[in-house]
Parts: sequence; C-alpha cells; structure tokens
Amino acid sequence: MLENYSGATRVHLIVGDPIAQVKSPFGVTQAFESHGRDAICVPAHVTPADLTDWWAGTKRARNIDGLIVTVPHKFACTAFCDTLSERAAFLGTVNTVRRDAQGHWHGDMFDGLGYVRAMEKNGCTLNNKRALLVGAGGAGSAIAHSLVLAGVSELAIHDPDDQRRQSLIDRLNSLKLGKVTHLEKFTLGSPDPTGFDVVVNATPIGMKESDPTPIDASKIHGDMFVGCVITAPAITPLIAAARAKGCKTVTGADMFAQVRELMVNFLLEA
Repeated sequence: MLENYSGATRVHLIVGDPIAQVKSPFGVTQAFESHGRDAICVPAHVTPADLTDWWAGTKRARNIDGLIVTVPHKFACTAFCDTLSERAAFLGTVNTVRRDAQGHWHGDMFDGLGYVRAMEKNGCTLNNKRALLVGAGGAGSAIAHSLVLAGVSELAIHDPDDQRRQSLIDRLNSLKLGKVTHLEKFTLGSPDPTGFDVVVNATPIGMKESDPTPIDASKIHGDMFVGCVITAPAITPLIAAARAKGCKTVTGADMFAQVRELMVNFLLEA
C-alpha cells in the first residue's frame, strides 16, 4: 500500500476529539487503493473549540477532497457544507463531506444506513420489532432514523440530554412510521431492555474498563438482538454479556465495515 504516495496523492481527513481510537485511516486508504485511486485518509485531532478555525484553513488546501467526521463533530460539521443530502438535512448531522469539481462541499450521513445493513447481515429482522436505542448523538440519531425507515413498530430512545432526545423523537414521529417514544424503564440506574426485541448502545459508554454497562445486561435474554457502536474494545462488556446469553449481536467493527463502503463510494463520486 502507498507505493505511489507522492505530492500528487489526494488527501481525505478524518476529524475527531479524541482520534487515536479510530480505525478508519488504514481501512479507508486501503479501500481507495482497491478502487485504483491515489488517495489517503489522514487523522486530525481537533477540539470543538478549534474546529471552525481549523476548517477555515484546512479547506483552502487544494489537494484535500473529503472529510470523514467522528465524535463529537457530527452536528457541528453540517455548518461547513454548502449542500446536504436529504438524510443529513433531516438529521442535522454528517459523517462524510466531499468537495465537488466546483469547490463546493456536500455532506451525507451513513452511520444509520451502515448500522442497519450490519444488523441485517448478522441475522436481525427489524420489521415490526420493538427496539431500544441508548444515545441520541450523531451516530445514535442516524441509527434511530434508519431503524424507523427499516420498519420497527416501536422505538424507545434514551439520552441524558432531554432537549436533544425530544427533538429527535419529534422529528422521527413526523415521518408517521413506527411509534417513537422516550425510555421510561430503568433498573439500577441503567436502561431496562425488558420487552424489546432489539437493543442498541450508541454511546461511548463501554470504551473504558471502568465504565458501567450502558444497558442493564441482567435483563437481556437470548431472543434479543444486541448491538454496540464501539470499536475499541472490539468486544465490549455489553456484547460479551449478550453473547453469553445466546444473543445474536453486531459490533462497532461490523458497523464500520458497512459504513466504510458507503463513505468511500460517496467520496469517490466527486
């Protein structure tokens, strides 16, 4: 890989805070190479306070063609786009931005679509199922949207930010598809998955060994499908607990494989 790396190589950035945990730079660069493109993906560690100033300078580099966005910048980076996909505009969040031939920046959000594809690939049927989602941030919002579009009959959302959670619930209910509510059941301070067919953690809780389980694992049973967006560790305590009970699962790595394909195809359309 990178045999042709030179001043002519096109650059795509992945921006986040923190950034050391992301696996995207290698995988995306590898995908560019498999498509015959002389392009790389480079990580950028940028804090929220510096994001606007960083972007003002970064976008002036003529050899930068795209931007991949990770935590916590997925909402903020919508402001950097000249145009948005219908999906990104609805959610108010992006995870991929590309520059077109006219120099305009176009954004889209693939976390939800990629996650649902990964779930279905791992044996999850979503139509008419009851789902619990913990986390209404950038990725969580996108996953919630895709779960509703995939036909869940009910989606309960938990997020400690009441305003963010309710805004998402209201927007999803405006689609007049499955019923979307906020979660009211908790045990020992953790969201209670009792009564749900599908349970997904879309928060960073579980990245550290000292983290509590983001969902009450004692209430999980083998007929549930359990998912987590975290990529490091590869198997979070939530996923390990679910597998121990015989659940089918989807991990952050499973999600990334699907999201990467969508992002790369989008970036290469420019």
